[in-house]
Amino acid sequence: MPRATQLADCCQPYVDGLINAPTAEHLMRSRYTAYALGRADYVLATWAPQTRPASLAIDPPDTPHAVRWLDLVVHSHTQLTPTQAQVMFTARYREGGRGYRLKEHSRFLLIDDKWYYLDGDVDFTA
Repeated sequence: MPRATQLADCCQPYVDGLINAPTAEHLMRSRYTAYALGRADYVLATWAPQTRPASLAIDPPDTPHAVRWLDLVVHSHTQLTPTQAQVMFTARYREGGRGYRLKEHSRFLLIDDKWYYLDGDVDFTA
């Protein structure tokens, strides 16, 4: 989980809804943070309406069986058009005592001056 200083400097203002993420990369980092904090409300609110699930269950981080997010590496952020971007990243996590890597090529849309996660191509490895 992000440390308090990193959280305040990076993503807390976005996750708390104080300001909008200025780029797709900022949005992706804040969504990772929201997953780590168990903030399904933010993850859903930043999901593009056309691909947003009706609900999302994320266990709070203090739950014994919760996924433990360990770190995030952003490989690239590409602005394709003024309203479309992509971010490639790897996130490491632990679940049930095992370590995993999630690699994703995510797509984002800018709608009414706000970035949203559209979808992504995901690869999970142990």
